[in-house]
Amino acid sequence: MDYFAILVIALGLSFDTFAVSISYGVIRRGILFRQASWIAIVLALFQGGLTIAGYFLGSIISEALKATDHWIALGLLSFLGMKMIIEGIKKSKDESPRDYGNTIVLFTIALGTSIDAFAVGISFALLDVKIWGAGILIGLVTFLASMIAIRIGKSAGKRLGNKVEIIGGLMLIAIGLKIFLEHILAS
Repeated sequence: MDYFAILVIALGLSFDTFAVSISYGVIRRGILFRQASWIAIVLALFQGGLTIAGYFLGSIISEALKATDHWIALGLLSFLGMKMIIEGIKKSKDESPRDYGNTIVLFTIALGTSIDAFAVGISFALLDVKIWGAGILIGLVTFLASMIAIRIGKSAGKRLGNKVEIIGGLMLIAIGLKIFLEHILAS
C-alpha cells in the first residue's frame, strides 16, 4: 500500500477527532494554543498508537489469514465506515457538545475515537504495510486535523457537526473497496 492510500485512510480516520475537536472549540471559545495543542497531541497519540498496536496484533494472526486478507480489510473498513455514517446521521443538530475539560474525559474520548484506527492497524498487518511510517502519518494528520478543527469550532460554531463523520465513513468504505479491487484484479 502506498503512502497516498495511507494518507487518505489517515484523513478518514481523523474525521472522528475532527468532529470532537470542533465541539471542543465550540465549547471553549477562549481556548489557548497550548490547551488546543494538548488536545491534539493526545488524540494523535491514541490514533497513531492504536494503529500500531492493531498492526502487531494483526501480525500475530496474519499468516493464518493471508488468503482472505482483502475480504477482511473490506469488511473492517466498510463496517467502520458504515458505523461512522450511521453515527453522523443519528446525531441531531441540536445535540449539545460534550465537555472535554478534564484529562480522564479527554483520554476516554481519544480511546473511543481511535478504536477505528486499531481495526485499521489489523488490516495493515494483513496487507504488510510499513507500520511505523503509517502510524506516524496517521498521528500527524490527526494532530493537524484536530488543531484546524478547534480553530474552526472557535469561529464557525456548530454548522459542520455530523457531516464530517459521514464524509469520513464514505472515505473508509472507498479505501476498503480499493484494497479489495486491487487484490482481486491482481489475481
